[in-house]
Amino acid sequence: MQPRNMSMSGVVDLAAVKQAQEAKAKAEQARAEAARNGGTGAVSPADLVIDVDEARFESDVLQRSTEVPVVIDFWAEWCEPCKQLSPVLERLAVEYNGRFLLAKIDVDANQMLMQQFGVQGIPAVFAVVAGQALPLFQGAAGEAQIRQTLDQLVQVAEERFGLTGIAVDPEAEPGAAQAAAPERPAGPHDAALEAAVQALDAGDLGGAVQAYKNVLAEDPGNTEAKLGLAQAELLQRVQNADPQRVRQDAADKPGDAQAQIAAADLDLVGGHVEDAFGRLIDTVRVTAGDERDAVRLRLLELFEVVGADDPRVAAARRALARALF
Repeated sequence: MQPRNMSMSGVVDLAAVKQAQEAKAKAEQARAEAARNGGTGAVSPADLVIDVDEARFESDVLQRSTEVPVVIDFWAEWCEPCKQLSPVLERLAVEYNGRFLLAKIDVDANQMLMQQFGVQGIPAVFAVVAGQALPLFQGAAGEAQIRQTLDQLVQVAEERFGLTGIAVDPEAEPGAAQAAAPERPAGPHDAALEAAVQALDAGDLGGAVQAYKNVLAEDPGNTEAKLGLAQAELLQRVQNADPQRVRQDAADKPGDAQAQIAAADLDLVGGHVEDAFGRLIDTVRVTAGDERDAVRLRLLELFEVVGADDPRVAAARRALARALF
């Protein structure tokens, strides 16, 4: 089953822009549920390394990735480099003491997962953070390189998604925390939100927009629907655009509000967040009246797509204030 908030389709790369606030909310909810049930959600060191198959992927990787980064080790019994890499990853998972989980996937037994991640050769190491798949490295890398990669991963997970890892209790029985943890009840809008993401993955942007609007009509404060709608509307705007023509138009008309707005949309869809923000802030400086207001409003919409907690949004808000006043 294709998980919510994780797209393997490669249609667009928004660099996890809409996952941050949702991941933080889910992580906080998980900690609150553990506290209400008289526990800390702590796991034993043995639970930091788990074997995962296709049936358990959603619960053991996707759901857990809203609490802690999950590093995936794609391996096979016949793979000699895997026999060198896997023990290093397992040792580091314990050493990092809950800053990430290590999920081991046997590619021979889980061909579908191998295909979904686009694994071309093994060993291959990925991470999933807040439902977002990230390639880390391929091959039997040296320990120094692995440590550097893991350090960057846990830093991004904490700064961008608020994921500080999970507590580890040496006295805990293996599997006890997972067995005791209550299953989160389905929310009233989960089915509609799932339908919206499936529509996004299928390229039905109109359907996704309407699904998110339906949720917001009943629950105006729903964070996931707000962020999803902002993303879907952005993709809808650029769906039929000719990128070469849009960028040429923007280059020829540096002071034209609509030309710069269209180019900024393309910038953001391509993952060039600072370029999109900078383009619109520069346009605010050279426009006035209704044109300036249109640029400002589009910039605020793009802030919604990226998420208020992103440091690039905070910096752009300050720059916008200077440009306006």
